Amino acid sequence: MKEKIAVLGGGNIGTAFAKGLLKSKLFDAENIIVTRRRLSMLHSLAEKGVITSSDNTMAVKAANIIILAVKPQQAPEILQETAPFLDPEKHIILSLVTGIGTAQIKEMAQTNCPVFLAMPNTALSICESMTCLAHDDEPEASREKIVNLFNHLGHCQVIPEDLMGAATVLAACGIAFALRFLRGISQGGIEIGFGSELSTLIAAQTLKGAAKLTQETGNHPEREIDKVTTPMGITISGLNEMEHNGFSSALIKGLLVSYHKIEKLNQKNQS
Repeated sequence: MKEKIAVLGGGNIGTAFAKGLLKSKLFDAENIIVTRRRLSMLHSLAEKGVITSSDNTMAVKAANIIILAVKPQQAPEILQETAPFLDPEKHIILSLVTGIGTAQIKEMAQTNCPVFLAMPNTALSICESMTCLAHDDEPEASREKIVNLFNHLGHCQVIPEDLMGAATVLAACGIAFALRFLRGISQGGIEIGFGSELSTLIAAQTLKGAAKLTQETGNHPEREIDKVTTPMGITISGLNEMEHNGFSSALIKGLLVSYHKIEKLNQKNQS
């Protein structure tokens, strides 16, 4: 792809994005620009040929696709800084910023550029992200370009903009929830006799297999669980003990707490 892409904000998610672009081979290293004030934090990307800079306006002028990957409180300043250089005929803005909608971005940047909201997770770096995408009736060519981009970085699902808060919790926060489950089951493996590394390896592959089963069969998780639980068996005994101790309830409560917090953030940003 001959186009250039600029990632404004080389933090955890911005860096994961750049690494995923390199791994996907959708962009050559010299066509990726990543900005950050502390350039030393981008040394590993620079070693791979990615252009690194602290100059956001340079990045915008050089690129076609602009990735906004900063904290919500930083977004207004960066959008205002780069606004004079945004061209609706050239640029697509892709925001990874939590709690700021498409209309707000266009207003802050004073632009008619196509604007998309994306909520990926850090598995971008290995091209295995679940990314939810929203927009306000942008041109078909722009839509296809952005969906194709994220499908090279994992799986992309277009959703209504009012579900982006929920997507943040389920997809972006969700990877941390899944990793905490992985840590817990790995620790259990140590308790029953495995070494730490082997326990983590077995647990991770088991979790990966479980996810693949639901993706490729389309079955509800309970249907796959039923195949493993025999009457008076060891699996159902373990599952019931977990549920007696609030396993599913704790997960749902955690999701809801995160969701209510992001809803408050959205209301604050819109006021």
